[in-house]
Amino acid sequence: MELNKYQKSALRTADKLEDDELILNGVMGLNGEAGECIDIVKKALFQGHLLDDEKLLDELGDVLWYVAITAEGIGATLDEVAQHNIDKLNKRYPEGFDIQHSVNREF
Repeated sequence: MELNKYQKSALRTADKLEDDELILNGVMGLNGEAGECIDIVKKALFQGHLLDDEKLLDELGDVLWYVAITAEGIGATLDEVAQHNIDKLNKRYPEGFDIQHSVNREF
């Protein structure tokens, strides 16, 4: 699925909120869903559970949903968010990731 098509479909299921409310709901939701992802991995690493790929996939979808509504709140498409991130990473690691650039990177 294309990112902007996903965003449009995701927004169909979002409350009709003002931009500032979309941003707030989005970042709060991201925090909650990231916590659920961490919990799945924590249980696998420290509590003897098998890593539940399907549950993690569900939670990653929820993360993406909240990214989509947050982006909408700032007037950005998911394609723009993705491209902005790639541009930032290419600038930070022009030859690809390496530890030296990671340790000594400028903020």
